[in-house]
Amino acid sequence: MLAQQILNGLVLGCVYALIALGYTMVYGILQLINFAHGEIYMIGAFVGVILLGWLSADFINSVNPVFLLSAAVIGASLFAIGWGVALEKLAYRPLRRAGRLAPLITALGASIFLQNFVMLALGAREKVFPDLFHGASWELGFLHVSAPQTAILVTAPLFMILLTLMVKRTKLGLAMRATAQDPMMASLCGMRPDAVIVATFAIGSALAAVAGVLVGSLYGVVSFYIGYQAGMKAFTAAVLGGIGNLPGAMLGGFVLGIVEAFGAGYISSEYKDVWAFVLLILILLVKPGGLLGERVAEKV
Repeated sequence: MLAQQILNGLVLGCVYALIALGYTMVYGILQLINFAHGEIYMIGAFVGVILLGWLSADFINSVNPVFLLSAAVIGASLFAIGWGVALEKLAYRPLRRAGRLAPLITALGASIFLQNFVMLALGAREKVFPDLFHGASWELGFLHVSAPQTAILVTAPLFMILLTLMVKRTKLGLAMRATAQDPMMASLCGMRPDAVIVATFAIGSALAAVAGVLVGSLYGVVSFYIGYQAGMKAFTAAVLGGIGNLPGAMLGGFVLGIVEAFGAGYISSEYKDVWAFVLLILILLVKPGGLLGERVAEKV
């Protein structure tokens, strides 16, 4: 039971961490809380359903599920990047020199707009995500591990490692760190802060779409309101770990996932969504900067 709850928590944590990275990357550069980020995650999940829905059942049964899931992830990521970049250019860039309140309200408005847009365009009913793995699962001692859980446990850490390497060892990562510290100085050094900000939104949106497709394959359904709940939890994870801090967002996601799994498993599943916010309040009372705090020199 304990091992199973830890496994369930790690799966949840992988999802929260992927989404939280988008929040923390944008905040690290713009000090903006992009509340529409949860809706990008939701759009990614819907794109996965639509792309796989175009395929016939016979075709899905005859093709390797890993290939199908990978194709859905790539397609959803590209679509989500388009939405993320459009949000930055149309909603946030014109307010770059405004105070913090205007972009914050704009982010909330963008979240509501996207949620209602998807509801009107695709309907309010839940959409069924195709069962790519045909219910495959394994019994490992006391553990029951499903194929979608395995996909999440493999895919999410892989993307986290790739993002970390990109930030630490590439020119784009250097530009992101420099822009996060001082946009004007970065510009004087030949970097283009606007392009860096667009790249930040694109990367964060792609990670959210990956999480959306993976969650769709895990639960089997997606709906227009999943972005709000997942977005709030991922934001909680980012704050929990220290918003603006990449390792903090990952740590916050895993801590939140395990606490939620333990709360649902040992106390009450009806209140599983409450534990995220209880934990956030407790952590902020003890350590307002989050578990790892804001490390300005490394935040992106």
